[in-house]
Amino acid sequence: MTSPTIDVWNPATEQLVAEVRSFSSEEVAEVISRAESAQRKWRALGLAERQGFLSRIADTVEANLEELALLESTDVGKPIRAARAEVAGVASCFRYYSGAIDKVHGDTISLDDGMSFTFHEPIGVVGVITPWNFPLPIASWNIAPALAAGNSVIVKPASLTPLSTRRLGELIDEISPIDGLFQVVTGGGSSVGAALINDPRVGKVCFTGSTEVGQSILRASATTLKRVTLELGGKSANLVFADSDVQAAAAAAPWAVFDNSGQDCCARSRILVERSVLDDFIDGFVAATRTLRVGDPSQETTDLGPLVSADHKETVEGFLEPQLDYLYRGESLEGPGHWMAPQIVLDPSARSRAAVDEIFGPVAVVIPFDTEDEAIALSNQSIYGLSGSIWTRDVARSLRVARQLESGTLSVNSNSSIRVQTPFGGFKQSGIGRELGLEGLIGYTELKTVFVKTGA
Repeated sequence: MTSPTIDVWNPATEQLVAEVRSFSSEEVAEVISRAESAQRKWRALGLAERQGFLSRIADTVEANLEELALLESTDVGKPIRAARAEVAGVASCFRYYSGAIDKVHGDTISLDDGMSFTFHEPIGVVGVITPWNFPLPIASWNIAPALAAGNSVIVKPASLTPLSTRRLGELIDEISPIDGLFQVVTGGGSSVGAALINDPRVGKVCFTGSTEVGQSILRASATTLKRVTLELGGKSANLVFADSDVQAAAAAAPWAVFDNSGQDCCARSRILVERSVLDDFIDGFVAATRTLRVGDPSQETTDLGPLVSADHKETVEGFLEPQLDYLYRGESLEGPGHWMAPQIVLDPSARSRAAVDEIFGPVAVVIPFDTEDEAIALSNQSIYGLSGSIWTRDVARSLRVARQLESGTLSVNSNSSIRVQTPFGGFKQSGIGRELGLEGLIGYTELKTVFVKTGA
């Protein structure tokens, strides 16, 4: 009997590029059994052996960078320059966690009648469910620390974009010291994803995607009290104060929201600008946006590729209501391909769907404010709290505002959210838990306390 398959399409050409196997629930159960066996062997290995394996993964990713980048570009519609940079970041992630393995320590606690020691123990089998917008980077943020902590890992990539993750699994399997330590299962979320979530042998599930799906995963995980890390939606604010370098903020703003064609949970898609510099900011923002080149992802000069699918393009277009006050509407390419050029909207009320909901496309909304308190209130009125930026020359203001913003990751005079060395995650409905940094590794452990009686 032939196994069912998933069709994988190139979003820039709308051509079928691959058919990928769809695992059955029975096959997922067998994968989990192999992962259980592998994890027992893996946790028994010394730290140096774990470090060596993660370092070899980094070397392997670097040696196959061009192949992985091309798969990522073809799968997602991502410009090839961006795909190369992201694959290089995957290698850096594995290398960082190779070095972090022996940096996580427990505590020694003196007591009247003895001593207590704490240990970070591996959870066991970890299931990772990744999104379609940054398949390899987000997979690595979970695979690397989970392996470093002594767990085995099963990854289910998004059905739209499974190719690069599947190839990474093949490359890691070739150098793995233990069969079944890292496995990739492909298929739909309602079948393959659910099989990982519902199996009590999977000790933790990590999911990156929409808040709605994250809520359903949290509910399903409650049955077995499974540990979860959820990195979910975002509607991040980009606060531009009059005392900032307004032209620098305007020049940086396009990449903050339109990078990856706006398909980014960290996109600073709500741009809050102090009213006294609003016109200057808009002039600079529109001028910088006009320079972005939308086109063939395989071309080195391309800045923005297509949206990932026809369905997603239709969803994004649903936010572009005719009555909106458009400051700029880029001209989209004709098909084939799911093209959408950047759109900039002015919404003084901050009440349109475009200003409130996560669009996940190349749409920015500019919202004026008059006071610092108003800027903070506008930023915090979102149900999300993932990332954001503060542009000001006033150091005291940057710290004061940062402490009041309900967001997990903030940048001052920068639009950069993510570094492998620092924790990443959101407040409110943007998720639960943290990825990256040493906190990301600790999140793949259980804390054990051991008391030793020394008194009579």
